[in-house]
Amino acid sequence: MKLSDIQRETLIGLLLGDAHLETQNRGRTYRVKFEYSVHQREYADHLYDLFKKWILTSPQVKKDPTHNNVWFQTVNHEAFRFYAHQFYGLRGKCVPKNIHHLLTDRGIAYWFMDDGSIKSRESKGVIFNTQCFVRDDVKRLIDALRTKFHLEASERRQKDGWQIYISGKSCERFWEIVDLYVLPSMRCKIPLVGQRPVDAKTIMPKL
Repeated sequence: MKLSDIQRETLIGLLLGDAHLETQNRGRTYRVKFEYSVHQREYADHLYDLFKKWILTSPQVKKDPTHNNVWFQTVNHEAFRFYAHQFYGLRGKCVPKNIHHLLTDRGIAYWFMDDGSIKSRESKGVIFNTQCFVRDDVKRLIDALRTKFHLEASERRQKDGWQIYISGKSCERFWEIVDLYVLPSMRCKIPLVGQRPVDAKTIMPKL
């Protein structure tokens, strides 16, 4: 089994977001774990379809006293070992030093669907919630967004860490990058231009 180009690009964005890797045999193989709110069921089902060849059990609902989540996971496989070496260090999850080469338009779109939001209803800016990364990692991501994708990105200090803010000046450029990949249910996350009807050219990523 080998990951397709679409799966590889998508996985980069997901690992910058909420997906995570774990091993049960000291790093010989890894599996990807996905978990989302039931309110994001369409997105979860889309990811399940995208990685279906790697998954044995369909998405399950995890219930607890405060909220319900949908979760599923891939099989353990050596194909995920490269990503574990890139995204995990001694302190846990980190941003790869070669993120400039790994991150693509598709990767940004899935990263945004996973961990992005609008700044406010009155703003054209968007935010990536990168509080799980240390500041140097956030700066590395900002550098990639600026130099490779020509987005006006900056860091924002929060109580729980650092966010990435994409200026409203880059709103149209950001839309150009993610347009082909953002699901209809997620387009409300993009301010102003994201409120327009789904274009006929919109393509849902498939295997």
